[in-house]
Formats: sequence, structure tokens, C-alpha cells
Amino acid sequence: MKQQILYTLPLLLGAVAARPAKFTVREVPQEHAHQNILDVVDQLLTLDNPDNIQSSVFGLLGAKAAAEGAGNIADADCLQQATADQAFTNAKAAGDIAGMTAAIIFRGLERNSGSVGLASVPCTSIQAVNVEIAAIQQHQDPAGEGAQALNKEITLEIARQIASIGGDPLQALEASTFAPGEIGDPTAKGNTCDVADDKAGCINSQNLRVDDASEAEILAAVSGAGAGVGAGAVANETAGAGNAAQAGEAAGAAAGAAAGAAAGAGAFGDCADPTITFGIPSDGRKEEAALNIKVISEFICDQLVNKCKADQSAVDTCDQASAASAGLKGQAAADAFNSALGF
Repeated sequence: MKQQILYTLPLLLGAVAARPAKFTVREVPQEHAHQNILDVVDQLLTLDNPDNIQSSVFGLLGAKAAAEGAGNIADADCLQQATADQAFTNAKAAGDIAGMTAAIIFRGLERNSGSVGLASVPCTSIQAVNVEIAAIQQHQDPAGEGAQALNKEITLEIARQIASIGGDPLQALEASTFAPGEIGDPTAKGNTCDVADDKAGCINSQNLRVDDASEAEILAAVSGAGAGVGAGAVANETAGAGNAAQAGEAAGAAAGAAAGAAAGAGAFGDCADPTITFGIPSDGRKEEAALNIKVISEFICDQLVNKCKADQSAVDTCDQASAASAGLKGQAAADAFNSALGF
């Protein structure tokens, strides 16, 4: 299986680099934006809550605020995952597909972060009990570098997991977040909302949700059109369903050619070839897409653990590859990552 990554520098890089630095402002709260999902998760927690989690909303806060409602969860950055995992367990025991679906969506919601464009901290200290929850990570602030492409892949993975339990994969779009705000906006307001008593979720009722993927892309992901993509493709954010399918097919073909190259780098489980490909997007544009290598490499390593069932040697190798590519750009970053993997 091929890890197809399209990323490079924007055409206006020089202009961006020359732009004067701005103050980093705090992000406006938005933890109640998806209140319709939070209400379902809270109801599920009433069935069994051994860790005494106070409310699902705490899982969407930054670590300091989240700790106030974390109960027995020591790592506040893992509270969102722990909440989703317990809710899913309870819904599964009750045969509640709608509840399991809500728990999966909740796991993928964006957490508050310290400033516009800042990525929230991933959970690394706790492993989810349910594989459907372990396969998901939270959306990131869409203003961050590479975040929109990453968020799209997260939504597609949510769709796959919902489909695996017999739910409606199109509901994965409910995990989508807001349009990106402007980094440096002195109001920090951006396009968010935060209304606790809006049962529909203010991101929905105020028409602020920007879906990460089209219905066609969701259905293609669920039907296996992108099955050649291993640890989770981070494709260009404007790629269509046809392009996604082509990328999956090309990735699968490349995987077969390179399958034996990483024999000494550890067993990658269900994802035989988690390498990065650097190149022009397949959506007709001539410029290259801009994605942060750190975001991509860490996502791949997380998926080796959560989705691919890779052994510890492979995970350790991936972490080393991520470190080797840190700070590099373009082809050099891809080459450093792939080389450290043994390809």
C-alpha cells in the first residue's frame, strides 16, 4: 500500500516570507459548536463512566481547562480520545449504531488551541480500546499549514469507520470544522461560533461548517476506490473523487514495486509501504501543494500504530524517519523520510 503525499512550497513563498510578523492571538472558543454531537456523547457517558469524566465538552478544550473535567484521565490531551472511547464502548454494548457514530465523530472534532492556526496536541500516552476510535485523530485548526488536507483525510477515515459499524458514512461530514481564520486577526474571531444551548450545533444552524470532502469522495473512500493508500493519504485539499481514486490506484501499483525494499525496516502491518511521494497535485494545477512535512510524517507514524497494526520496530523506525525529515522541505524532506524508512 502506498502513502501518497502531495506537498511542496507555494508559488508566493518569497512574498510570504517577506511579510512582517504579527502578534499571535488566542483562538476564540468553539467547543460548543458541535453541541448536537456532544449531547449524544454525554448521554452515552451516563450509562457507564468509570473514569468520572465530567462532560464531553472538556475533551475539546486545551489541556489546562480540560483537566478540570478529566476525572481519572491523567493526560488531559487524551481526554477527547478517552471520552470517545468510553462512549463508543457504551453504545456498542447497547447495539446503538447512532451512538457509536456520534462517538467516532466526536473523536474527530477540532479542539481549542492556543492561537489561530496552532495545532492541538495529539494523544500519545493512552491507546484507545476500540479500533474504530484508535483510527481517528482530532481535526486541526484549518488556518494551520497543511491542516486542510489533513482534515480531509481525517474525515475520510471517519467515514470508513462509520461504514464499518453499519452507519451512514456521509455523517462523517459532521466532523468538519470552520473556514480558516486569518492568522494575526486582532479579534481572533475568525469564522467560529460557540453556543451551548443550540441543540443543532451552531456550526450547522449558522451555516458555518465547511465540509472537508464531497459526497462522491466519501463514497469513493468507503467503497475502496482509495484502497491502495496505506497509512492514510494526505492528498491535496482540492482533489476530486476521480483524482483520489487515481491516486489510490497509482499508490497501490507503486506499493507492489517497492514492497520488498523495507524488509529490514520493520513490519509495517497492513500498510506495506508508508513512504511519501513528492510531486505536482493531480487536480490539474501546475503548482505544488504546500503541506508541512512534520504534520504528514507524524500522521503516518500515528496511523502505523492506530490503523496498520505495525510492530514496534516499524513504529520506532517511522519516528526516526520523522525526525530525519524535520526542518527539510520539498523533495529533500520526502527523500530523508523514505530513506530512513529503508526505501
